[in-house]
Amino acid sequence: MDWTDLIDAAFDVAGNSNSDTRAAALRTVEANVAPDERPVASTAGRHPDHFRKGVLVLTTHRLLFLKDGKPPVPVPLSAVTDATVSRSRLNGEVLLVVALTGSHRFEDVVKAEVFAEQLKAAARLARTAAQELPAAPAAAPAAPAAPAAELLDQLERLAALHTAGALTAEEFSRAKQRLIG
Repeated sequence: MDWTDLIDAAFDVAGNSNSDTRAAALRTVEANVAPDERPVASTAGRHPDHFRKGVLVLTTHRLLFLKDGKPPVPVPLSAVTDATVSRSRLNGEVLLVVALTGSHRFEDVVKAEVFAEQLKAAARLARTAAQELPAAPAAAPAAPAAPAAELLDQLERLAALHTAGALTAEEFSRAKQRLIG
């Protein structure tokens, strides 16, 4: 499966046959992918802030929400902690993605259960890959008390996520500030 197949499948599910919109989504994805990032799955869904459906694209590195040629809403997979599906009469199948970067809600998701399982599996693989990366070297000599050692471990995990590309510089900075104080 390549990026074109993934985008076409998602837009078919969304019921959007506009070739210009598909081409814009494909350009957006291709402009934002990492060299080793590969397509995994896609479906259609609606962000609560939008009336019309967009496309949810799952890659080996992140979940992207694409809508009307706007910049994608990325969720790094190594930060995803859970994905659940609920149903409501008004919003259809609702996919709730919980990540270290915040929670994300997508409504009226097509085949949400299957997509949620694919998302959880991809997130497990991404977290495993991030944990296998060499840890960032400690800046100070080790004479830590138990709470300081725990803080250092958390900072090293954040640094590994940032190095792996799962966190942007801004997300890394915010998370680091929350840990430090």
